Amino acid sequence: MLKKIDHLGIAVKDLDAVRKFYTEFLELPDAGEEEVPEQKVRVAFFPIGETKIELLEPTSPESPIAKFLESKGEGIHHVSFAVDNITEALLKLKEKGIRLIDEVPRRGAHGAKIAFIHPKASSGVLIELCEHTEHEEA
Repeated sequence: MLKKIDHLGIAVKDLDAVRKFYTEFLELPDAGEEEVPEQKVRVAFFPIGETKIELLEPTSPESPIAKFLESKGEGIHHVSFAVDNITEALLKLKEKGIRLIDEVPRRGAHGAKIAFIHPKASSGVLIELCEHTEHEEA
């Protein structure tokens, strides 16, 4: 079901300030940024090997990332795994009794389909499933 670790999502208060650390000090390439209005975030990606670092900055106080920052501060927010068929993966997990945040996929950055597994099902780790469209492998 899982293909690889797609990315690590890191919640940040100031995307531009943190971007400098990843590009100037760690010398990672900057793959650009995008605003995802449905998620109320601005994101930037930094590829490293076959995976990416995703920085997430809230664009609204109602953003899940804003709430995460308020309660936990900056840091790792989620681990994202690439899947071939997110709908099938969600059905399999639901059949196994795994608690899901999303029973149907929603739109993520770069037009990917995403869904989250509840952290109570995975020892406190927020897990995202991510299905990229055929024309993009962000």
